[in-house]
Amino acid sequence: MTLATRIRRRSAQRLSRVITEPPEARPHEGETLAESYSRMAHEGYEPLPVDLALRGLDLTISATALAVLSPLLVATAIAVRLDSGSPVLYRGLRVGRSGRLFTMLKFRTLNSDAEQRLGPYLGAELTRLTEHEVTGVGRVIRACHVDELPQLINVLAGDMSMVGPRPIRPAFFEQLCAEIPLYWQRLVVRPGMTGFAQLRITRDMTWAEKLSHDLEYIADRSIALYLRVILETAVALPNRFREGR
Repeated sequence: MTLATRIRRRSAQRLSRVITEPPEARPHEGETLAESYSRMAHEGYEPLPVDLALRGLDLTISATALAVLSPLLVATAIAVRLDSGSPVLYRGLRVGRSGRLFTMLKFRTLNSDAEQRLGPYLGAELTRLTEHEVTGVGRVIRACHVDELPQLINVLAGDMSMVGPRPIRPAFFEQLCAEIPLYWQRLVVRPGMTGFAQLRITRDMTWAEKLSHDLEYIADRSIALYLRVILETAVALPNRFREGR
């Protein structure tokens, strides 16, 4: 048994404390598998008492960060506009809590029409093709993760959390639901700007292995774990900048 399998089993056992399988786990008539999984996450989830406190931390941290970092945000927006024109922001649909779609914000780092060419790709192939689409300023702000700062607005709006699973594109959500039966459990919390999977993933890690880390956080989430992930992210950023990740 692999480490990822053991982690998934332990996480699934812990999740059973807060997730009860809804009465109808099979798709309703005319319902896709992804729609069924979204419903399951909504109907089968019992919020934890700590969730309200974590939302309070989200609001406090995102509002404070937006205020403190506003000069950097304005300077980055100007640099993107001067380097490659408009739009300054990239707006992409992502799957949020209970399968609700939302528009995720980032500073645009690719050519303005890159989404049309890159849309069908995922994983290593997407990473390889993206390299040919990165703009000059985009390469710099991607390296230091400044491009992700507009997601603080998503956190403030309630679409995302500071800590949680990585937001995923709708185009790949149903595919992953079909391949990984436990994938719907990822929908019981808001996606995050950072998280266990984002800190631990490597390029050769499978989607199932990434999910094991997401489930570990979802099952064990607490104020201490939330703050630990944010601290580990802050510590890891300088190394990632040097490595160009």
